[in-house]
Amino acid sequence: MQADATGLIKKLHPDRGIVIATIDDAEHFTAEERERIIASYPAHERDARTKGIPTMGSGRVFPVSEELITVDPFPIPDFWPQIGGLDFGINHPFAAVNLAWDRDADCLYVTRTCRLKGEHKDGVWTGSPVFHAASIRPWGEWIPYAWPHDGLERDRQSGQTLADQYKTHHLNMLHERATHEDGTNGVEAGLTEMLERMQSNRFKVFKNNAEWFEEFRLYHRKEGLIVKLIDDLMSATRYAVMMRRFATTQHTVEKPRERYNRRRGGGSAWAA
Repeated sequence: MQADATGLIKKLHPDRGIVIATIDDAEHFTAEERERIIASYPAHERDARTKGIPTMGSGRVFPVSEELITVDPFPIPDFWPQIGGLDFGINHPFAAVNLAWDRDADCLYVTRTCRLKGEHKDGVWTGSPVFHAASIRPWGEWIPYAWPHDGLERDRQSGQTLADQYKTHHLNMLHERATHEDGTNGVEAGLTEMLERMQSNRFKVFKNNAEWFEEFRLYHRKEGLIVKLIDDLMSATRYAVMMRRFATTQHTVEKPRERYNRRRGGGSAWAA
């Protein structure tokens, strides 16, 4: 995690460098004294105070310790439903996350993430729906994707909505924009649910999702308002959490013939 923080600072300020010292480098403290010092800090400040990991202090949206939500990656059981979340990135990076849901424990796991900045790379524009869809389609074309209200915006030439453009490129887009079960789409309600899940051990993130943790550390408020900066994966995660009622398993969306072929060792499944 320290390397991730260093990389982020260099990315934001390429002409600067940092040296991180942790509490373990303070060898004049005994092990017992270190434990006492660590325990004296609020949970959401421990990473910053003891490991030197940059955070936004008391203004953090999710004031919880990373250790509380971090888990090692593991194979997702076939019977766990999954759902994805998209933040289209019209004027900012595109972001996508994949959630797996352990319904027995009512625990959500962030298993995969993708964040792409629109730029010309090897002669390809990485800010287009075709590039975005191709980047996450290997996760599984059957996975349903939640998306925000700007997916309803229409292209001036084709008249096609942004959400439909992604559907054209074989992403299984949900039939409506992301909302809570009561039909509302309030940001604070979604963030509150995520925080409550984190605090009650019902929200976990695979530790190899470095970009997700970068945003998690910097996601903060100023004068009570969310700072809309480097928050693309946070938004995509919130949309997926809001629409988890539409999470599904691969077997659920396969057609009978496709399921039969797969069991025989051939063919592939895709949900239209």
